[in-house]
Amino acid sequence: MDDVDFREFVEVRYGDLLRTAYLLTGSRDMAQDLVQDALLKAMRHWRTIDDPMAYVRRSMVNERTSRWRRLGVRELLTAAVPDRSRPDSTEAVVLRDELLAALDQLPVRMRTVLVLRYWEDLSEAEVATTMGCSVGTVKSQAARGLARLRAVLRPTPVARPAIGGELMGDRA
Repeated sequence: MDDVDFREFVEVRYGDLLRTAYLLTGSRDMAQDLVQDALLKAMRHWRTIDDPMAYVRRSMVNERTSRWRRLGVRELLTAAVPDRSRPDSTEAVVLRDELLAALDQLPVRMRTVLVLRYWEDLSEAEVATTMGCSVGTVKSQAARGLARLRAVLRPTPVARPAIGGELMGDRA
Protein backbone atom coordinates (compact mmCIF):
# COMPACT_ATOMS: atom_id res chain seq x y z
CA MET A 1 0.00 0.00 0.00
CA ASP A 2 1.25 3.47 -0.80
CA ASP A 3 0.50 7.04 0.22
CA VAL A 4 -2.30 7.33 -2.34
CA ASP A 5 -3.99 4.32 -0.72
CA PHE A 6 -3.72 6.00 2.68
CA ARG A 7 -5.23 9.22 1.35
CA GLU A 8 -8.12 7.27 -0.20
CA PHE A 9 -8.66 5.36 3.04
CA VAL A 10 -8.90 8.59 5.02
CA GLU A 11 -11.26 10.19 2.50
CA VAL A 12 -13.59 7.17 2.49
CA ARG A 13 -13.48 6.18 6.18
CA TYR A 14 -13.03 9.48 8.05
CA GLY A 15 -16.74 9.99 8.73
CA ASP A 16 -17.14 6.43 10.04
CA LEU A 17 -14.06 6.78 12.24
CA LEU A 18 -15.24 10.12 13.60
CA ARG A 19 -18.66 8.73 14.54
CA THR A 20 -17.06 5.75 16.29
CA ALA A 21 -14.64 8.02 18.13
CA TYR A 22 -17.53 10.27 19.17
CA LEU A 23 -19.36 7.31 20.64
CA LEU A 24 -16.19 6.25 22.47
CA THR A 25 -15.49 9.71 23.89
CA GLY A 26 -18.81 11.55 24.01
CA SER A 27 -17.16 14.74 22.80
CA ARG A 28 -16.72 16.01 19.25
CA ASP A 29 -13.37 17.64 20.03
CA MET A 30 -12.01 14.55 21.78
CA ALA A 31 -13.30 12.41 18.90
CA GLN A 32 -11.45 14.51 16.33
CA ASP A 33 -8.25 14.29 18.40
CA LEU A 34 -8.67 10.54 18.79
CA VAL A 35 -9.13 9.97 15.05
CA GLN A 36 -6.22 12.27 14.23
CA ASP A 37 -3.88 10.43 16.60
CA ALA A 38 -4.97 7.02 15.28
CA LEU A 39 -4.51 8.10 11.66
CA LEU A 40 -1.04 9.47 12.42
CA LYS A 41 -0.04 6.12 13.89
CA ALA A 42 -1.52 4.31 10.90
CA MET A 43 0.28 6.61 8.47
CA ARG A 44 3.65 5.79 10.06
CA HIS A 45 3.09 2.06 9.58
CA TRP A 46 0.88 2.19 6.49
CA ARG A 47 3.01 -0.08 4.30
CA THR A 48 2.90 -2.90 6.86
CA ILE A 49 -0.81 -2.76 7.81
CA ASP A 50 -2.93 -5.62 6.47
CA ASP A 51 -6.37 -4.47 7.71
CA PRO A 52 -6.39 -0.66 8.02
CA MET A 53 -9.86 -0.35 9.58
CA ALA A 54 -9.05 -2.87 12.31
CA TYR A 55 -5.67 -1.21 12.95
CA VAL A 56 -7.17 2.28 13.29
CA ARG A 57 -10.05 1.03 15.46
CA ARG A 58 -7.63 -0.75 17.78
CA SER A 59 -5.47 2.36 17.92
CA MET A 60 -8.49 4.50 18.85
CA VAL A 61 -9.57 2.09 21.59
CA ASN A 62 -6.06 1.91 23.04
CA GLU A 63 -5.61 5.68 22.93
CA ARG A 64 -9.04 6.26 24.49
CA THR A 65 -8.20 3.87 27.31
CA SER A 66 -4.81 5.53 27.86
CA ARG A 67 -6.37 9.00 28.00
CA TRP A 68 -9.06 7.84 30.40
CA ARG A 69 -6.45 6.35 32.72
CA ARG A 70 -4.32 9.50 32.58
CA LEU A 71 -7.18 11.91 33.18
CA GLY A 72 -9.15 9.80 35.62
CA VAL A 73 -12.24 11.88 34.95
CA ARG A 74 -15.32 11.49 32.81
CA GLU A 75 -16.14 13.96 30.07
CA LEU A 76 -19.54 15.58 29.76
CA LEU A 77 -21.53 14.84 26.65
CA THR A 78 -22.30 17.78 24.42
CA ALA A 79 -25.41 18.43 22.39
CA ALA A 80 -23.32 18.69 19.21
CA VAL A 81 -22.94 15.52 17.15
CA PRO A 82 -20.80 14.85 14.10
CA ASP A 83 -22.17 16.23 10.86
CA ARG A 84 -24.64 14.00 9.06
CA SER A 85 -25.89 14.01 5.50
CA ARG A 86 -29.49 14.84 6.44
CA PRO A 87 -30.97 16.56 9.46
CA ASP A 88 -32.70 14.39 12.06
CA SER A 89 -36.20 14.80 13.32
CA THR A 90 -36.62 16.31 16.76
CA GLU A 91 -37.65 12.93 18.16
CA ALA A 92 -34.53 11.25 16.76
CA VAL A 93 -32.31 13.95 18.27
CA VAL A 94 -33.98 13.53 21.68
CA LEU A 95 -33.60 9.74 21.53
CA ARG A 96 -29.94 10.03 20.49
CA ASP A 97 -29.25 12.47 23.33
CA GLU A 98 -30.88 10.09 25.82
CA LEU A 99 -28.82 7.18 24.50
CA LEU A 100 -25.58 9.17 24.61
CA ALA A 101 -26.35 10.29 28.17
CA ALA A 102 -27.01 6.66 29.13
CA LEU A 103 -23.77 5.55 27.45
CA ASP A 104 -21.90 8.21 29.40
CA GLN A 105 -23.00 6.55 32.64
CA LEU A 106 -21.23 3.31 31.70
CA PRO A 107 -17.61 2.51 32.54
CA VAL A 108 -15.22 3.10 29.63
CA ARG A 109 -14.57 -0.60 28.96
CA MET A 110 -18.28 -1.45 28.90
CA ARG A 111 -19.04 1.50 26.66
CA THR A 112 -16.22 0.48 24.30
CA VAL A 113 -17.60 -3.05 24.02
CA LEU A 114 -21.08 -1.76 23.20
CA VAL A 115 -19.82 0.72 20.60
CA LEU A 116 -17.60 -1.81 18.84
CA ARG A 117 -20.10 -4.67 19.06
CA TYR A 118 -23.34 -2.90 18.14
CA TRP A 119 -22.36 0.35 16.42
CA GLU A 120 -19.38 -1.00 14.47
CA ASP A 121 -21.11 -4.40 14.13
CA LEU A 122 -17.95 -6.32 14.96
CA SER A 123 -18.14 -9.93 16.05
CA GLU A 124 -17.35 -10.81 19.65
CA ALA A 125 -14.00 -12.22 18.52
CA GLU A 126 -13.14 -9.02 16.62
CA VAL A 127 -14.06 -6.88 19.63
CA ALA A 128 -11.91 -9.10 21.86
CA THR A 129 -8.97 -8.77 19.48
CA THR A 130 -9.43 -5.01 19.19
CA MET A 131 -9.59 -4.55 22.96
CA GLY A 132 -6.99 -7.16 23.83
CA CYS A 133 -9.29 -9.21 26.06
CA SER A 134 -11.12 -12.55 25.95
CA VAL A 135 -14.37 -13.27 24.11
CA GLY A 136 -15.93 -14.09 27.48
CA THR A 137 -15.08 -10.61 28.73
CA VAL A 138 -16.74 -9.10 25.65
CA LYS A 139 -19.86 -11.20 26.21
CA SER A 140 -20.16 -10.33 29.89
CA GLN A 141 -19.44 -6.62 29.35
CA ALA A 142 -22.00 -6.48 26.52
CA ALA A 143 -24.67 -8.24 28.58
CA ARG A 144 -24.09 -6.02 31.62
CA GLY A 145 -23.91 -2.89 29.48
CA LEU A 146 -27.17 -3.65 27.68
CA ALA A 147 -28.87 -4.40 31.00
CA ARG A 148 -27.70 -1.05 32.39
CA LEU A 149 -28.85 0.80 29.26
CA ARG A 150 -32.26 -0.89 29.46
CA ALA A 151 -32.61 0.13 33.10
CA VAL A 152 -31.66 3.73 32.39
CA LEU A 153 -33.72 4.04 29.21
CA ARG A 154 -36.80 2.14 30.44
CA PRO A 155 -39.78 4.45 29.95
CA THR A 156 -41.67 5.31 33.10
CA PRO A 157 -45.42 4.57 32.94
CA VAL A 158 -47.58 7.67 32.64
CA ALA A 159 -50.87 7.69 34.54
CA ARG A 160 -53.83 8.59 32.41
CA PRO A 161 -56.03 11.44 33.66
CA ALA A 162 -59.25 10.47 35.45
CA ILE A 163 -62.60 11.42 33.95
CA GLY A 164 -65.66 11.14 36.15
CA GLY A 165 -63.78 9.02 38.66
CA GLU A 166 -62.67 6.47 36.03
CA LEU A 167 -59.46 6.18 34.13
CA MET A 168 -59.74 6.71 30.41
CA GLY A 169 -60.14 3.44 28.58
CA ASP A 170 -61.54 1.65 31.66
CA ARG A 171 -65.16 2.41 30.80
CA ALA A 172 -67.46 -0.48 30.02
